[in-house]
Amino acid sequence: MAGNNGGPWGGGGNRGGDDDRRPSGGGRRPPESGQLPEIEDLVRKGQDQLRVLMGGRGGGGRGGASGGGGEGPQFGRGTIGLAVLGAVALWLFASVYTVKPEEQSVELFLGSYYKTGNPGLNFAPWPVVTAEIVNVTSERTEDIGRQIGGREEGLMLTTDANIVDIGFQVVWNVADPAKLLFNIRDPQLTVQAAAESVMREIIAASNLSPILNRDRGIIADTALSNIQETLDEYDSGIRIVRVNLDKADPPREVIDSFREVQAAEQERDRLQRQADAYANRVLAEARGQAAQILEDSEGYRARVVNEAQGDASRFTSVLTEYSKAPEVTRKRLYLERMEQVLGDIDKMILDPSIIGSEGGSGVVPYLPLNELRRGAAENGGN
Repeated sequence: MAGNNGGPWGGGGNRGGDDDRRPSGGGRRPPESGQLPEIEDLVRKGQDQLRVLMGGRGGGGRGGASGGGGEGPQFGRGTIGLAVLGAVALWLFASVYTVKPEEQSVELFLGSYYKTGNPGLNFAPWPVVTAEIVNVTSERTEDIGRQIGGREEGLMLTTDANIVDIGFQVVWNVADPAKLLFNIRDPQLTVQAAAESVMREIIAASNLSPILNRDRGIIADTALSNIQETLDEYDSGIRIVRVNLDKADPPREVIDSFREVQAAEQERDRLQRQADAYANRVLAEARGQAAQILEDSEGYRARVVNEAQGDASRFTSVLTEYSKAPEVTRKRLYLERMEQVLGDIDKMILDPSIIGSEGGSGVVPYLPLNELRRGAAENGGN
């Protein structure tokens, strides 16, 4: 070919004498199609480096003996062993996991429950067995009674047709992580719904006054028991730790009127207690007087009966004696009666021998003027 063909190697003129020449690196001859020889060198160097990395020997710049393409990567036993060890290490890294003391793991075999793992180092052959770790000891708190979305959760109706604003907290943790994962979609929402439903049921069965005053502790204990029973019916795996009753007040719109009503009720109770105390005092006095009158009556009755029985017995004994000696008995009765009649009378008895035979000249009359004046003065002073 007589023309000058400027190729990528800068050769010109006639190529007839250069057909058997090779590049100085011992590689293949530049292609006829005009491809850049630098690309082939780069590919060849990359193949040599790959063979070195995989355990083979580098080819340097040596081309094929027959002028064909370069040799492919060669893998030795050491390379395969390293690859296997790396795969095993990755598999172990994906299969071994650690569970903290406050946690438990739930192992799933192809998506189904397999077993529950304990705290410490656990083994779950991946990808056949996978593990879900759940914190079981930390306490979670749900506040109920706040205004959310324009809805008053805490406004509840009592059995006496009053409205009370209840605010309380439910503290819970996980008792069974497997049940929690498989039976409950949203544990937090489930606890809130169950707690609110139970509290509304308790408040609906109570009057307003005990809720505000003395039954707060009883309500909290009853709510804890009923919430736990409800969650157990769902097989939720949740344990209720405690229920804290924060507030129990009338609604804000009527709290002033409610306080006035409470003050009036307290005043009514005070007056009623005073009236009861007065009634009890008067009643006790009346009962005491009645008891005293009854005792006096019983004493009088007993005295009269005893006197009558004594008189009758005395009369019977006198009658017996009279039948034996009538004259003597008659005279004795006369003397006893005269003694009773004349015993309290001031009297003077004069012996007839002192008076004498001429009409009592031996007796001198005496008029006690001093005694008469003293008696008259006493009567005038009265």
